[in-house]
Amino acid sequence: MGDVSLDDQDVPGPGAPAPTGAVAPAQRGGTRLDPWFGAYAQRTHGMRASEIRALFAVANRPEVVSLAGGMPYLEGLPLEVIADAIQRLVTTRGTTVLQYGSGQGDEGLREQIVEVMRLESIDAHPDDVVVTTGSQQALDLVTRIFIDPGDVIVAEAPSYVGALGVFRAYQADVVHVPIDEHGLVPEALDEALVRLAQQGRRVKLLYTVPNFHNPAGVSISLERRPQILEIARRHGVLVLEDNPYGLLGFDGEPLPAMRSMDDDGVLYLGSFSKTFAPGYRVGWVVAPHAVREKLVLASESAILCPSNASQLAISTYLTTCDWQGQIKDFRELYRERRDAMVGALAKYLPQASWTVPAGGFYTWVKLPEGLDAQSMLPRAVTNRVAYVPGTAFYADGAGADHMRLSFCFPTPERIREGVRRLATVVNGEADLLNIFGTTKFEHPTDDVDSPGPDLA
Repeated sequence: MGDVSLDDQDVPGPGAPAPTGAVAPAQRGGTRLDPWFGAYAQRTHGMRASEIRALFAVANRPEVVSLAGGMPYLEGLPLEVIADAIQRLVTTRGTTVLQYGSGQGDEGLREQIVEVMRLESIDAHPDDVVVTTGSQQALDLVTRIFIDPGDVIVAEAPSYVGALGVFRAYQADVVHVPIDEHGLVPEALDEALVRLAQQGRRVKLLYTVPNFHNPAGVSISLERRPQILEIARRHGVLVLEDNPYGLLGFDGEPLPAMRSMDDDGVLYLGSFSKTFAPGYRVGWVVAPHAVREKLVLASESAILCPSNASQLAISTYLTTCDWQGQIKDFRELYRERRDAMVGALAKYLPQASWTVPAGGFYTWVKLPEGLDAQSMLPRAVTNRVAYVPGTAFYADGAGADHMRLSFCFPTPERIREGVRRLATVVNGEADLLNIFGTTKFEHPTDDVDSPGPDLA
């Protein structure tokens, strides 16, 4: 059988009667592959699978070194201690744990979230906090209550793939603003907002991952944060600060959150997925009072209430375990993996360039000129290594010359082996380009120094 297009109509022709019991084609507009294709809301046609999710089936095979997914290394947790605490929780408070809860989230957990945020200089009240099903739901709720089709969201270039998927689903127009080794560039942001205003386009949100950026690994410098807030305030744009990695820096104290500098102009998104466990799916958003009320209403319409079981498990962990000590352990563990990644890149891929993150999970690699990370991926998977092509992190399809490498989950030994395999793929692609005369590459030697960070 030949390929079948989604647009191939499996319905009667014009004027033909509909089959008995069937929905009329004019109402349904179906296809051979999906009889309800024509019934979907218009906004669904912009939805597509994440390139990261599409990799999971292959990347999770044991023979493949996955440098793709940002999965925390949960074996570093005190699992026996946590299991005992959760068992006591269910035994002593089971009827509460298994019951419906508040649409805004458990009050006790919201009080603890306020204490967690103090580490990044945020002075908030528990009433400011809305607990969500991971910070991904917070992204969805914020976009739902602010964005009409065609509204503009300004986002860093590159930007978090999960956020781009949400923005696309609500039919926002994403306009990218460049970053460099110090994060979002204020002058470029101002120029973009001026240009959009002159075009008569309505900008609703500025989306940023300010700390240990996903995917680029960089952070917005302390000097730039108030500059960015002033620019956003001047243009009447709300800042959406997505900060799952802020406590996972490898050196020094956490930078003050942008929310700590502006209570009214910033919506702050946090998560326990990176500092504890993603399986519980507990995140939160901190918002001004009026915005908070709309977020609660939107959340209640979607899920009624966040899971009591997950919230109280997180609360129990924060009460009974040394969670700050655990974060310090994670920082050392991820620092070791970062060093393994950077060292392996310097040894095996010195013809590339990359960022050296001071925290978080990722480094952003620029390939030598002429190579395409998207087209190279099947060959990489065949060679049992996986990464995420840079195109996943741009709304406009840019980024083909970049890839995101994750160092959080594999052991240092696996990271080095994965980069070695990746270098084999890159060199093979370079050889093909050499053969066809497209460009000229020289294979690296093991003692070549790294060319250092690059965000071009």
